[in-house]
Amino acid sequence: MSRTIFGSDKIFTDLYRVKSVLNVETVSHIGIIYYVFLVGLDMNMDTILKAKKKATSIAVSGTFFAMALNGFIYALLQKWHTKDSNYFSAYDTSKAYLFWSLVFSVTSFPILAQILADLKLLYTGLGKVALTSAMINDLGNWLMWALLAPFAIHHLDIAIYSLLSNIAFVLFIFFVLRPYLGRIIIRKTNQNEWDNNQMFFVIMGAFVCAAITDLLGTHPIAGALMYGMIIPRGKFTAMLTKKTEDFAVGFLLPLFFYGCSIRLNIASLVHTYGWFHIVAIVILSCIPKILSTIMVTFFFGMTTLDGVALGLLMNTKGILPIIMLNIASDKQILSPESYTMAMISILVMTLMVPLIINLIYKPMKRFEQNKLRTIQNLKVDAELKVLACVHNTRHAKGMINLLEACNDIKVSPLHVFALQLIELTRSTTALFDACDEKSDHQQADSQEDMETIANVFKSYAEGKNNTEVEASVAVSAYSTIHEDIYNLAQQKQTTFILLPFHKHSSIEGILELTKSGYKDINQNVMLDAPCSVGIFVDRGLGSLSKVKLKVLMLFIGGPDDREALAVAWRMSKNQGVQLSVVRIHLLEEDAEVETSSFSENRGLLSTVVDNEKQKEFDDEYVSSFRLKAVNIKDSISYSEKEVQSGEDIKLVISELDKLGFDLYIIGQGAGRNYLVLSNLLKWTDCPELGVIGDLVASNIFGSSSSLLVLQQYGFGGMTFGTAAQHPSEIIEDNDGSETLFVKVE
Repeated sequence: MSRTIFGSDKIFTDLYRVKSVLNVETVSHIGIIYYVFLVGLDMNMDTILKAKKKATSIAVSGTFFAMALNGFIYALLQKWHTKDSNYFSAYDTSKAYLFWSLVFSVTSFPILAQILADLKLLYTGLGKVALTSAMINDLGNWLMWALLAPFAIHHLDIAIYSLLSNIAFVLFIFFVLRPYLGRIIIRKTNQNEWDNNQMFFVIMGAFVCAAITDLLGTHPIAGALMYGMIIPRGKFTAMLTKKTEDFAVGFLLPLFFYGCSIRLNIASLVHTYGWFHIVAIVILSCIPKILSTIMVTFFFGMTTLDGVALGLLMNTKGILPIIMLNIASDKQILSPESYTMAMISILVMTLMVPLIINLIYKPMKRFEQNKLRTIQNLKVDAELKVLACVHNTRHAKGMINLLEACNDIKVSPLHVFALQLIELTRSTTALFDACDEKSDHQQADSQEDMETIANVFKSYAEGKNNTEVEASVAVSAYSTIHEDIYNLAQQKQTTFILLPFHKHSSIEGILELTKSGYKDINQNVMLDAPCSVGIFVDRGLGSLSKVKLKVLMLFIGGPDDREALAVAWRMSKNQGVQLSVVRIHLLEEDAEVETSSFSENRGLLSTVVDNEKQKEFDDEYVSSFRLKAVNIKDSISYSEKEVQSGEDIKLVISELDKLGFDLYIIGQGAGRNYLVLSNLLKWTDCPELGVIGDLVASNIFGSSSSLLVLQQYGFGGMTFGTAAQHPSEIIEDNDGSETLFVKVE
């Protein structure tokens, strides 16, 4: 069993004891069986059956044409290695051709989906074609392996018996076991009757099926895969995956890769042939998939660059080829050198694909400062494009009434891009469904939730000539999902991004934490958004049957307040909205310019000049509002309040809150260089809402009104934390590299 991975048998013997290796391989095989069962849960037959001709053609060509080319490449390798005829050649040449061809025809759908999500290509045309092709290819490879494995492992007569027995067992699983098991799972799931003991019996079914297919002469993973495919997809599979994937994928699967590393013979291979030889074989192994994909994409009118990119993506490998190689090594079908060479090729392909694709499809440019996308600068008859981001149905219903309040202007159409944000997990089927525009059973926590959200927005647009709605889904890690929001906003040229607050209103009217990750998303979006941003704190606005709102807009000053006034002005044109605008003037100490933060970096004089300029802009915009709106419509009122301290601000807002407004519209507050507001900002729990927004949203304040906080695009984004710096400030690290310092709490 000794292998010279480090070039020394003694080192191997010291590191790997025979008894411990056998124990590890035994446990790792349990992990592989369960992992393949999870793969079966992710298989979506409906999507495969409904796949378009382009994706199907790419998948078929990438399987059979690639197999033929890889067989030819293996023959070349046999001729190439004339130094020692037994060194690289297989012990059973005919079966070796089959294994080598199958290994390099595989495309791993789960790994490819993760790569596309990380590269933010998931929602592009290329990403959708790649995902569909990968799913078809992946399922086809698993089925081919299940059918051909007996012929690769056994003699012909035994292989035929094994094949027929396994076909009979598969028919039993799909036509006898599946209906019975499906009814039980659906009934218990709908009635919430599952406990750990009952779930354990369902899981054990995977190992029972694996044992049966092993007895019938094929590999145990074939039974686990088929069993996973018959489990009804939905709430149960999501619950099962959530409870078990960490142990199976995080603990058992690494043991399998540990066992694979023991078989490697890298030092000997490099010593005999050198690195150039290895690199050449890796490149040759990539070519069949690329060639087969370019041929097909040419007939469908795709560019050569897209064809190459698709071919590279289809070279993404997963667990199946590694399982094949281990079997070929155990049965001595492939030599140790062939095994090592194939393993290196698989690893290099999978690792290099995202790097190369990222070079081909560089991230799109952020935004240009000279093309301000704000509601304040929007022309009267221009289309208002809103990217409404939601996490659940509650968010969608609340935002509908908010959008309706902004949508009673006949000359200005409203175009809503409803985007459901889903956290990326191991469940790649949910990831794929989210990208499938025609899927009717998409889900975040459940299929019904995703359908409901899409229906809420689509039903809102029905019967309205000036309203259009497009629903889509973003599936990504919460730490990077703001980039998906940026990209969609940039692609759709939106004017406004609407985000839900990370807390929801309870029955008692108290704001309770929904999910802390939502807060990080909101702050990340506000840091560098390509248009204006609004955070919506819903305290029952979604429960209103029709739009009849009392709206209060608090104006202190700065670009964010002007954007908030622009939104309120637009709402005032709705017949069901009664708008009150209150301008708060800071007097004496309150109006003192902050001498820290901006002043330290730009100078006190510069800050004072900026403040005066902002005041001019404020006065001009408020005067325009009073002239064009207040004096024309009875449903709009305007008043001014003077305050001399931070406590006065709280008192004024408390008095206004007693009037019973349904909605506050407030600016976030960037650009207000007032000392009193900066001091108050240090005590805020939610800096993304600003000083006034945090006060109104706090449970201590006791307001029952909903809240919309606006940040205007073009000012430069937000920084969060008590020691916030100017957004454009560059900090030099100790190592000399330049990084943008942003503190997020």
